[in-house]
Amino acid sequence: MTTFYKILVFIHIFSAILGMGPGFILIHVVKSAKTMTQLKYAYAIRRKLHTFVMIGGTLLLITGLLMGLLNPGLFQMGWYVTSLVLFLIALAMGPLVLAPKSKPLKHLLETYKGEDIPEEYIRLSNQLFRYEHIENGIFLIIIALMILKPF
Repeated sequence: MTTFYKILVFIHIFSAILGMGPGFILIHVVKSAKTMTQLKYAYAIRRKLHTFVMIGGTLLLITGLLMGLLNPGLFQMGWYVTSLVLFLIALAMGPLVLAPKSKPLKHLLETYKGEDIPEEYIRLSNQLFRYEHIENGIFLIIIALMILKPF
């Protein structure tokens, strides 16, 4: 059982790198665009990177819960439970907050005909990015809890 647990830990850490790494740069990919053509291309790249975030995040949750099932003492550790709750909050932010904030942006990108980036995009993206920064902060707290195991 120890070897299986070590494999789970390996997959868990690898998934964190695969999933969270790209997640931290999603905002920066689109912020550098200067024209609508660049912005549309940046969002295409962002969608591709988001696939890694989804796969890594799913593997993180599955391997984290499996490690808890194999080592039930983890459910008594404050850092583990806090990390799990924070992860579930961040996960829920996707459909509850980020998706609704993304819809007007997607519509704007699909329908806008000029090359200049409209003020409406800037307003809408700032709202979305504010929540993405919050989510990234949650993930940084989770990473710190996983490394330090403070309580």
